[in-house]
Amino acid sequence: DGVLLVYRAPHSYTGEDVCEIFCHGGIYVTQRVLTACLKAGAEPAAAGEFTKRALLNGKMSLTQAEAVADVISAQGKQILSCSNAQREGALFRRCEDIAEKIMEVSAQISAWIDYPDDDTPVVTESWLCEKLSEVEDDFKRLLSEYDAGRLIREGISCAIVGKPNVGKSTIMNLLSGRERSIVSSVAGTTRDIVEETVNINGAVCLLSDCAGIRETDDEIEKIGVEIMLKRLENADIVLAVFDGSRELSHEDKRLVGLIEGKNVIPVVNKSDLENKLDVDFLEEKLGKAAVISAKNENCAEIIGNAITSRLNLDKFDGNAGFLANERQRSCVLKAERHVCAALSAAALGVTPDAIGVELEAALDAVYELSGKRASEEVIAEVFKRFCVGK
Repeated sequence: DGVLLVYRAPHSYTGEDVCEIFCHGGIYVTQRVLTACLKAGAEPAAAGEFTKRALLNGKMSLTQAEAVADVISAQGKQILSCSNAQREGALFRRCEDIAEKIMEVSAQISAWIDYPDDDTPVVTESWLCEKLSEVEDDFKRLLSEYDAGRLIREGISCAIVGKPNVGKSTIMNLLSGRERSIVSSVAGTTRDIVEETVNINGAVCLLSDCAGIRETDDEIEKIGVEIMLKRLENADIVLAVFDGSRELSHEDKRLVGLIEGKNVIPVVNKSDLENKLDVDFLEEKLGKAAVISAKNENCAEIIGNAITSRLNLDKFDGNAGFLANERQRSCVLKAERHVCAALSAAALGVTPDAIGVELEAALDAVYELSGKRASEEVIAEVFKRFCVGK
């Protein structure tokens, strides 16, 4: 015996009449049922077809459809929470709020042009600049949150660097919660990149324990240092570990020169011993230091909080809606350019109808983001990420 559930339009996921078949037994029975359905005229679903039908039938926006894929692929608590908020329409609502502001200005301009003799309020330069500046600020806020949103969605790439025997591998093990790297008093133990995916305050983080930076004749160790230097180029954040019980060495200063200007947290280890390190120098060159002792249990918490603070993840509210991918970001950049052009035109006293053209182009970009005016090509590209059955 099997169970057949029927969902009547428009109350199904896709907005159409849908049925689900639950059949007992192994794969053979399921295949027989599927074969019978296909013979009766059913067709196999394409990748993401259920969600695509939901989009086309008005059950969700394009940003909500993209969030479905993000929920499915989420690997951390924070991105799951943010993606669920997106799926429920958080970004779509922000888009609609911005679109309403643009339409308000466009409507006022049109009314003033079409009915100049009526009691239509005059569209002044100051009014236009005030209204358009509000829209520009909305776009800037969305764009300023993009990097934090990308890190939450894609994960943080974190390189742990420093000269040999400063505690890099110990810190790696503390953050990962297990013995991932070999800890030894012998300098140069870590010769290759040791990687581990961990959870940092709800965000996914790929840790890379890199070879210690020093002058060496060991060919394998030299290769490890070269790999470390390449890893630095692509890291979202660098944990530069220093031994607080010793003065800055030649290797320490060389490292500072290599990473200065990057997103760095100087980690001063061995705070349980007498401090001999010039911490002020490090903070002047690299930013606020995290002073720790790898022997203390709160070490991982201190470093984790430093990472989220440096990357502004502690201020990021993904539940309010954010730009989750490059497609969405490019739409906002396009809309912002047109609003900036309208703002400049207003300041120069250009005729209102020319400003209206820029605002219509900005509105097009906002609606491309939400999906209201997205082309078939854009929609097809979005659903490439989906798998069959979603």
